[in-house]
Amino acid sequence: MKKGYFGEFGGCFVPELLMPPLLELEEACADILPGEEFRAELDGLLRGYAGRETPLTLCPTLSRELGFNLYLKREDLLHTGAHKMNNTLGQALLAKRMGKSVLAAETGAGQHGVATAAAAARLGLSCVVFMGEEDTRRQAANVMRMRLLGAEVRPVAGGTRTLKDAINEALRFWIAEQRTTHYCFGTAAGPHPFPTLVRDLQSVIGEETKAQCRSAFGALPDVVAACVGGGSNAAGMFHPFVADRAAGAVRLAGIEAGGTGEPGCHTSAPLNLGSPGVLHGQYSMLLQDADGQILPSHSVSAGLDYPGVGPEHAWFRKSGRVEYHVVVDAGALRAFARLCRSEGIIPALESSHALAWVLENAAALPAGGNVVVNLSGRGDKDMDIIREHMPDLCLPARTAEKEDGLCHRQ
Repeated sequence: MKKGYFGEFGGCFVPELLMPPLLELEEACADILPGEEFRAELDGLLRGYAGRETPLTLCPTLSRELGFNLYLKREDLLHTGAHKMNNTLGQALLAKRMGKSVLAAETGAGQHGVATAAAAARLGLSCVVFMGEEDTRRQAANVMRMRLLGAEVRPVAGGTRTLKDAINEALRFWIAEQRTTHYCFGTAAGPHPFPTLVRDLQSVIGEETKAQCRSAFGALPDVVAACVGGGSNAAGMFHPFVADRAAGAVRLAGIEAGGTGEPGCHTSAPLNLGSPGVLHGQYSMLLQDADGQILPSHSVSAGLDYPGVGPEHAWFRKSGRVEYHVVVDAGALRAFARLCRSEGIIPALESSHALAWVLENAAALPAGGNVVVNLSGRGDKDMDIIREHMPDLCLPARTAEKEDGLCHRQ
C-alpha cells in the first residue's frame, strides 16, 4: 500500500504552502509518537486527566426487550464528554514536543473544539477554534465551554456555515501561522498523515473494548456499531477488530446520517450516496454533483454534518471489511429518547444514529448474542436541538404524552 493511502483512497492533495507543515508533522509522527517517554506521558494523561479506561456498560432493559445483550462503550464519560479527548491530548502533546505554541482546530458539534481547548489549557498552549456560524447557533453551550477554557472561537460565515467551511478556514490559518501553530485535525480524514495519526490515537477505544468484552462474556462481540461523520470514533473502534471481521468473527457496522429522509433532502451519507473525489486534501467518498461541486450536507447532529468521510472508511466499504448504513433524523431522535427513558443515559445525537440502527434492525441481529455500540459522546450539548424537535420529551412526566410510539412514563 502506498504511503498515505488506504487502497485507492487517501493521499495528500494540498497547496504547496501546506506541504512544509505536513512533512514536519509526518516526521514528528515517525520520530516522536513511538517513543517510550511520549507513550508513557500520553498514557498518564489519558488515565489521570481524561479518565480512561471508559466502561463497557450493559443495558439491561433494552437487552431484555431486544433479545440480545446490548453494551455501550462509554466514551461519553471521558473528560469533556466525548471520544475527542483521545486525539487532542495526543496531538497537543506532539505539538508541544515539536516546539509549537498554538493549537488550531475546526469543530462541528463543538466537542472537538472543547477537547482541543482543554488539552491546550492542560499543556500550556494557546488555542484558536474555527466553527461554522450555523453550528455556533446549534451548539451555543459548547461555544461557551471553549471560551471558558481559554480558546478563541472564530465563527465562519462563508458557505454552508458548518463543519466543511470551518475546516477550510482552519487550513488557511495554518498556512499563515505554521511556524508557531499545529493544526489539531479533529477526525480521521484530511491530508496524510492525519487519517493515520487520528485513527491510531483513537484506537484505544477498540483495544479497550476487545479486552472488556473478553472479560465481560468471554468472547468477542457479534456486532460492533458506530456512527460515521468524518469517522474518527468509528475508525478507532473498528481498527482493532478488522482482522477479526476478516475472519468472520465480528460484524462491523458504520452508520451515516440520512438527514430528514425526505425526497431531494440533503444528507450526510457520502459512503452510501456519494462518489469518489478530492476534498480537504484527501481522495475519498464525497457528496458532489456531476461537475464535482460539493453538495450541502445535513444532519440533525452537527458532528455528522459533513459532505465527506475519512479515506480508510472509503476503503473499508469498498473492500467489504465494514458495512455502512444510513439512519435518518427521526430514527436518531427516537433512539435518543428510548435510551434516556430505558437506561438513564443521555447520548449525543451523533451516537444515537448508531443506536438507532441497532434498534431498527434488532430482529436481524443474533438472538442471545452480544452487540456493542460506541457511545461516542454525551447529549448535554444537544438539549436545544431536542427541545426544538421533541418538545414533549422535555415536559414534566405527568403532562408528557406519547409521541412516535415512545411511552413517556407517568
